[in-house]
Amino acid sequence: MSTRLNLEDMHERHRALTPSIAGGYQEAAGVCFSRHHTPPAQVELEDNGAKSTKEITWPVPNARTLDAWANKTDTTEAGAYGCVIAGVEELRGLIAVRRAETGTGADYYVGFPGAGVTDLEDCIRLEVSGVDTGDYREVEKRLLQKIRQAREGNSSLPALAGVIGFLSKILVIRDVQEMA
Repeated sequence: MSTRLNLEDMHERHRALTPSIAGGYQEAAGVCFSRHHTPPAQVELEDNGAKSTKEITWPVPNARTLDAWANKTDTTEAGAYGCVIAGVEELRGLIAVRRAETGTGADYYVGFPGAGVTDLEDCIRLEVSGVDTGDYREVEKRLLQKIRQAREGNSSLPALAGVIGFLSKILVIRDVQEMA
């Protein structure tokens, strides 16, 4: 494990991210963090209750970038994709291998390097969200919503849910347990 959450050059590590998409996610995350913080910052990561802290850095957005990402909802969503994908990479060694279809209860399929090349049997669904403001309670509340969404998805693959809080600098990832 590294000492930082790496949003740079994600397209080189994640097959499901093109240079344009990865760059957009990095830009959006930078806008989201810059609403509340200056780089670098410490982000608390929580993976099924296990906590660690990583440094995150981002380019400070200029006026053009802020104008391009002026829609707060879209920007928070795109920034969350980048941060949560970087989080599952850092915490679990998983990479994004394909964008998920609507109705699957997920945003991306993730797996270990080499997974998902011919089919998705060895992949995990990843449901992602972000919250701009609020504390740990807001992140946890959104995480419970995302877990429910993943459970209700039309897929038999296992799932993870991840939420980033940009103000609180908390990224939480949790396995989605099937209902008994």
